[in-house]
Amino acid sequence: MGAVIDLGNCLDFQARENVALLKLAYESFEAICLKAGVELPVNKRAKNDKSSSKVLRYLDFAVISHLIKSAEKDGTTYDTVRGVFGEGAEAYPGSGILDQSHSQIAVRNPNSIKGVFRVRFPDGGRAAL
Repeated sequence: MGAVIDLGNCLDFQARENVALLKLAYESFEAICLKAGVELPVNKRAKNDKSSSKVLRYLDFAVISHLIKSAEKDGTTYDTVRGVFGEGAEAYPGSGILDQSHSQIAVRNPNSIKGVFRVRFPDGGRAAL
């Protein structure tokens, strides 16, 4: 399955200024949790995953949600959220490239999806997951 997505007003974590906003959102979220006596969520590894990658991103989700809710109170809405996640082992010794890194786009505004399509492969096969 494929999609054509117009990112619109994107909370893009490839932009340094948005990472700076995320840091502020974390500080605010942490203070709220401390005041309420609630423990911060924690990012965790998946069961039986022997890598050090924390793919269950409970903390990240909570902080990003907090940032979005705070922005909405100030009148800013985001159509999409985009992030890059470095995961896995080094591609080769000393590499900054990890073998399971990927990007993700969360579509918050359904109108950002301009079209969907089925991907066809020349050999009739399917995409490797």
